[in-house]
Amino acid sequence: MKTTQAGQKKKAGRWRDSPLPWLLPLGIILTFVFLYPVFEIVRFSFTNASLMDTDYEYTIGSFLRLVQLPGFYQMLTVTGIFVFASVFFQLFFGFLIALIIDRGQQLKMRGTVAVRTAVLTAWAIPGVIIGIIWRIMYNETESGIFNHFVSLFGMDTMPFLSDPQMALFAVTLANIWRGTAFSMILLYAGIQTLPKDVMEAAKIDGASAFQRLTKVMLPMLAPIILINLIIISIDTFNTFDMVMALTGGGPGQSTEVIALSIYTSIFREFNLGHGAATAVVLLIINVGMTLVYLKILGKREER
Repeated sequence: MKTTQAGQKKKAGRWRDSPLPWLLPLGIILTFVFLYPVFEIVRFSFTNASLMDTDYEYTIGSFLRLVQLPGFYQMLTVTGIFVFASVFFQLFFGFLIALIIDRGQQLKMRGTVAVRTAVLTAWAIPGVIIGIIWRIMYNETESGIFNHFVSLFGMDTMPFLSDPQMALFAVTLANIWRGTAFSMILLYAGIQTLPKDVMEAAKIDGASAFQRLTKVMLPMLAPIILINLIIISIDTFNTFDMVMALTGGGPGQSTEVIALSIYTSIFREFNLGHGAATAVVLLIINVGMTLVYLKILGKREER
């Protein structure tokens, strides 16, 4: 009897010391809210399912039709331009603002906290609200903010949202404004961790400000810049809410990025199979970016 009780206590102790009681709830939640939806998306991508009909068949026709549609390559081109321009300028302006704030703090200038807070505000605003704000600013009558300034120079009003090329430029500009704050946060935090003695030694050795930036600061910030690059790339690939509120993907398909194309296929055209196939393409891109991110993190931890 005593042997049985001791065995039960030993088993209970092993269970308490095991990480399973902590990991099991997390595993169950992740299975139902992440893994199961992903599995369903992949499964529906190999069907001809529609929201208007409960019957469907398993086929690879959704992927074949997707790559044969002329709009598919336009969507990839629009997404590529949108992501490349957004990521480049978010990184550039984020780094520039981080340098200015850091320099302002070194000089003990007033207002650096206010500037930092103002920049962070853009990051805190929901994407739908940002889309509505920029839509008001892009109003194509003289009551629009941008067109009001254009009219001051005697020029005609600009078709910011009705011209296909200008609409893509307008959406990209709004996304740059939105994402610059996140880059600024990461890069500002990275600048604060740089060893001050190394920067001072470079200055004493006669290195100019440009040489200290390119030869000392940027190499030390390279891991953070790479991580920032991948995070904002994934975030930009998944942008949906702001574009939906600003242009709805139009005019035509000139601003239809991948995430918005998924919404259009499923909820406007009721083509679940086609939308799921497009979602799988986006999933592959995101998984690829995540693997690069994990590889970079692994290299940092090995150092």
